[in-house]
Amino acid sequence: MHRLIAGDEVELRRPAAAPRVSNHHWSVGHDRSMCRNIRVLHNFEPPATDDEVHEAALQYVRKISGSSRPSKANEEAFARAVAEVTASTRTLLDELVTTAPPKDREVEAHKARERARERYAR
Repeated sequence: MHRLIAGDEVELRRPAAAPRVSNHHWSVGHDRSMCRNIRVLHNFEPPATDDEVHEAALQYVRKISGSSRPSKANEEAFARAVAEVTASTRTLLDELVTTAPPKDREVEAHKARERARERYAR
């Protein structure tokens, strides 16, 4: 498509489509684009503890803020963000439903160790 702008013909292009992200990783509980330090918390028996939810929220806020420890000036905003993400995460986990059987923590930990062993063996 072309358009005449101030006497010059300019070619108009549509923006490139965003790369498609496969939903396959979501279905198996592992998304390679997700931060490795944030773990899947849904559908475990026993359910995720408040500490696990808080740690995931803290890791998320650290990641997006680019700071593992905020300055004094940002401490309050950082703490508030962690509290809000913790509350939202707990709400999400409490409201999610699934027909899949709950995952076993020991089995999942073993799988994670195996993936790490293979990844670092290269």
